[in-house]
Amino acid sequence: MPTPPTLTEAAAALRAGAVTSVRLTEDALAAADRLDGVLGAYLARFDEYALARAEQADRELAAGTDRGPLHGIPFGVKDVIAMAEGPTTAQSTVLDPRWAAGRDAPVVARLKAAGAVITGKLSTMEFACGMPDPSGPFPVPRNPWDTDAWPGGSSSGTAGGVAAGMFLAGLGTDTAGSIRIPAGFCGVTGLMPTFGRVPKSGVVPLGYSLDHVGPLARSARDCAAVLDVIAGPDPGDPDSVSVPYIAPEFGGTLDGVRIGVVREHHFPDDADPALAPAFDEALRVLAGLGATLVETTLPYWAETITANFVTMGAEALAYHRANLAARWDDYVPSTRLALARGALATGADYVQAQRVRRVAQQALTRLFDDVDVIAAPTLGIGAPRYDAITDAAGNISVDAESRFFFTPYWDCVGNPVLAAPMGVTAAGLPLSMQLAGPAFGEARILRTADAYQRATDWHLRVPALAAVQGDDR
Repeated sequence: MPTPPTLTEAAAALRAGAVTSVRLTEDALAAADRLDGVLGAYLARFDEYALARAEQADRELAAGTDRGPLHGIPFGVKDVIAMAEGPTTAQSTVLDPRWAAGRDAPVVARLKAAGAVITGKLSTMEFACGMPDPSGPFPVPRNPWDTDAWPGGSSSGTAGGVAAGMFLAGLGTDTAGSIRIPAGFCGVTGLMPTFGRVPKSGVVPLGYSLDHVGPLARSARDCAAVLDVIAGPDPGDPDSVSVPYIAPEFGGTLDGVRIGVVREHHFPDDADPALAPAFDEALRVLAGLGATLVETTLPYWAETITANFVTMGAEALAYHRANLAARWDDYVPSTRLALARGALATGADYVQAQRVRRVAQQALTRLFDDVDVIAAPTLGIGAPRYDAITDAAGNISVDAESRFFFTPYWDCVGNPVLAAPMGVTAAGLPLSMQLAGPAFGEARILRTADAYQRATDWHLRVPALAAVQGDDR
């Protein structure tokens, strides 16, 4: 049989004896052999390790040992997250190769304990903030829906690899949208959990008080299965919390669910013409499932986004300051520019940004007294082509497109938010919807997104480049 399209379906097929973990892994590796020379999703592949893990998973499942829905599932890990089998580079020549060498980040250790088959480390942006550098030693990641387009960042390889069938799920990180932007541009589902829900120990930091680790996969139900494994505190991360994670009860209806619809700031005049019709149709589907739609606005929108970038700039500079002074030329130009901006923020600016964050969090908490979930577009455009975001010197920048990225607000307040495919542009590029919930309300948004995905098939659509299946074995 062909490889099942989602993690959840593959897990069911494994237990039904319709497919083996070895077959899933071989198909995933074959997809990488065929496509990764173009897409640049991998920085390091662990083929022998992955096949050995797949064989072990098949033996265990045959013997009645079932580690859960990730058991035997091909999985990718963004290369800012430590894994013992290979180096963590953060897609940079600056990071000390001894950083976390031979150790697993807690999230990776939890994936392994759950039986996941990790196939390799995935492309990102330098230290999760610089843009791709065609002159550097790392691949320039490309979008499976249009290989001349950017897949989004910084979890570029994770999103592109899921969309292209190189693995069924992967880990990303999100500080200003780095899970949801690539999920949106690549037509997959990405979940940013509540800040502190998933430990970030063993992850190269960008913004200490903003960084989130979360899953990307085809469906919300897939993301829920991954979150169930990686959630929970770790003593190495003082920001991680022990609030119990209660898995959602999935159902086909949304009776009684109040969805706050956000339009303000999300529909600039030059947004893609397909955005508003796609969002309206997504809302129509949600209402048809029983949800009550309530027009609303997000409190302190502009102030909160500004606070996010002030905080991220200052915290990133705090981590990189010594290396930036000593090895300026070793950073990609876009990275050093992003990091140097942190020096423009004063201590007073940083403190004021934290005050803004608290005020916004409190106002948002009150808003969630009136609605259960908030819906808004993730992005205002489809994936931009590289030739449109590259200057005459060959430098890539999305500064001009950043007004179409409606993601940083949620990192700043720390609430959980999920990006789900909701349509396409006239050029066939994916469009995406965000569903956000109250702090530690992941179950609400996962249940809402799952009901939407039961009624639509945008999350199951596959780029033409990746549509070729292996032979039916």
